[in-house]
Amino acid sequence: QVQLVESGGGLVQPGGSLRLSCAVSGSIFSVVSMGWYRQAPGLERELVARTTSGGSIDYADSVKGRFTISRLNAMNTVYLQMNSLKPENTAVYYCNAMGYYNTEYGPPPRLFDSWGQGTHVTVSS
Repeated sequence: QVQLVESGGGLVQPGGSLRLSCAVSGSIFSVVSMGWYRQAPGLERELVARTTSGGSIDYADSVKGRFTISRLNAMNTVYLQMNSLKPENTAVYYCNAMGYYNTEYGPPPRLFDSWGQGTHVTVSS
C-alpha cells in the first residue's frame, strides 16, 4: 500500500554530479522520515543521508560537503544531490521512507518502513 519509486542513477565520471529522486505514493497519512542508503558489492547497506519531517538531517561522514539531501514535503519526495563524485561512491542507492499509512479499515493509521527498488550509481572514467 506504500510504494517508493526512485530515479536518477547512472554512469558519471569522477568529479561529476548526479541527482537522485524518490517519490512515495499510496494511502499515506504522514511521512516521518526519508533517506538514502547505499550498498556496494561485498559490503553492507549503509546510511548516506536522512531527513525527518521535523527538519533534522544526518549525513555519513564520507559524503558531508559533497552530497545534499532535500525534501519536498507536499509531494512526499526526497532528493539526493551528489557532487564531486568519487569511484568509491559506486553502489546501488536505495530510498527509504518511514511513516504512517491509512488502511481500508479506518483509523488509526499503521506504521510503514518501506524501501525503493534501488538505482545504480557508477562513478568511473
